[in-house]
Amino acid sequence: MLAYEAVGPASAPVVVLGSSLGTTRAMWAPQVASLSADFRVVAYDHRGHGASPVPPGPYAIEDLGRDVLGLLDHLGLDRVHYAGLSLGGMVGMWLAAHAPDRIDRLALLCTSAHLPPASGWHDRAATVRSAGMAAIADAVVARWFTPVFPADDAAAFSKALVAIDPDGYASCCEAIAAMDLRPVLGWITAPTLVIAGDADPATPPAHAQTIVDGVGAAMVVIPGAAHLANVERPDHVTGLLQDHFA
Repeated sequence: MLAYEAVGPASAPVVVLGSSLGTTRAMWAPQVASLSADFRVVAYDHRGHGASPVPPGPYAIEDLGRDVLGLLDHLGLDRVHYAGLSLGGMVGMWLAAHAPDRIDRLALLCTSAHLPPASGWHDRAATVRSAGMAAIADAVVARWFTPVFPADDAAAFSKALVAIDPDGYASCCEAIAAMDLRPVLGWITAPTLVIAGDADPATPPAHAQTIVDGVGAAMVVIPGAAHLANVERPDHVTGLLQDHFA
């Protein structure tokens, strides 16, 4: 069972939050604090991350999506809103395409339906398995935030990244390497909001546009935000999510 936290009124509509590769549900702290006034907010850790189990890899996006369905079943939740960033967004697309009855409204942040080359993900997986998470931490965190983001805050995310289980992280890298959700974007019927950061080098706005074109979604590009836009521009992202899920 995935590790999770649930905050907010028990009788309120539910928003599920899926985090990025290399982070935990703590990534969503700014949004949980605000959204939980009007929603029951369930933030979870992907398999291989945080307090969730680390089953043997490799993983597929379908595996991560079925983990979420298992969590919804465990919590007795038939239908929820879902917001996911990066890997969380990939899981959100899979859920909305393959279990449309479970997803009411969908928000996809700084993510992609297809993120080649696969060789890059396999190389990263091999690196962390052989040399540990510290070997990739500086390069990864540099892509998460713009240069003006406070260094102390970025360092805290780097410390959390290094604490991720290397095998879990590597197996999620392999899931991204094998992923191509473009053929199923047209299956998504949930009203969808796509959010991109204008300075995101990992999943730039062109990737968001591919999702928009495939789903027929609304799109917002946030200025001055890199990959973890919800952290770097928390008020902007929270407002967009509140409006979309209202």
